[in-house]
Amino acid sequence: MTSITAVSSYLPDTIQISQFQEKLQLTDVQLRRYQRFYGLAEVCRDPAAGETDLLLRAATKLVELRGQEQRVRYVLQARTMPSPLPYPMTSLGPVQAELGLEHASAFVVSHHACASGLLALDLAGTLLASDPDPDALALILAGEKACTVHTQSIPDVTVMGEGTVAVLVSADRSGPNRLLGYATRTYPRFGDQFTMDEAAAKDFQDLYGPGLYEVIEAALAEADCSLDELALVLPHNVNRLSWLGVCKALGLPIEKVFLDLVGSTGHCFGADPFINLEKATELGRLRPGDRYLMTSVGLGATFAAMVLEH
Repeated sequence: MTSITAVSSYLPDTIQISQFQEKLQLTDVQLRRYQRFYGLAEVCRDPAAGETDLLLRAATKLVELRGQEQRVRYVLQARTMPSPLPYPMTSLGPVQAELGLEHASAFVVSHHACASGLLALDLAGTLLASDPDPDALALILAGEKACTVHTQSIPDVTVMGEGTVAVLVSADRSGPNRLLGYATRTYPRFGDQFTMDEAAAKDFQDLYGPGLYEVIEAALAEADCSLDELALVLPHNVNRLSWLGVCKALGLPIEKVFLDLVGSTGHCFGADPFINLEKATELGRLRPGDRYLMTSVGLGATFAAMVLEH
């Protein structure tokens, strides 16, 4: 049984998205759309920090890791894009060294773009299930540096933030956040364009709702759980408007979707669902025994959903 033992996050200070208007080449009309309809007022960014710094600031807050470093057998970095640096100059090596995890097997997961965080959790569970040590742990790192114009936004969809997470995973059946169901599907016709042209963007927009419904229903079925049983949905923080449409189609009350951070973090790559998990838990939005859904959609295009029990 895969369980999330603990989560910690680092959210840099927020910056008004209006400050990025020129860099992102947003018209005044587009900017107002982002602010009024998408609910994107600010994003969390740390101009002075590199990606390694951002990841370490999340990981060093993971108090449950302290004193348990030798139990960590696997370190997975979930990335939206392949690392811009060649091995061993990537963030993963320095983070392992700083945390005392150089003994662990480590690798990067990027095949599902922003849905790679959920893929990494499923992979971590698979590795732990086959590990001879029942007390073995895995550490997942997610979140990236929005360092180029092309990685700072998804045009007419969202603005990227630089929040990061560290997630400690175990195979403990009595763990606090047990994985019950996971579903994912990739539509490869979008994979040949880094930035979608107008036709592909329209195609993706038409697919977005049905693609998300499909994996949500599949994850619920695997978990033997109904939509009504869900206490909360922890989404990818692209924008508020997209979730209004999804909720209407599913018959899901918008109040069940945790959108509290959309306006202050932006879309933090694959870290969003885990950032939302930590915050929702802090706010008491999840109680023991509650079932909840985590979702993410990666350009390329991969749709993913995961059901867990708190």
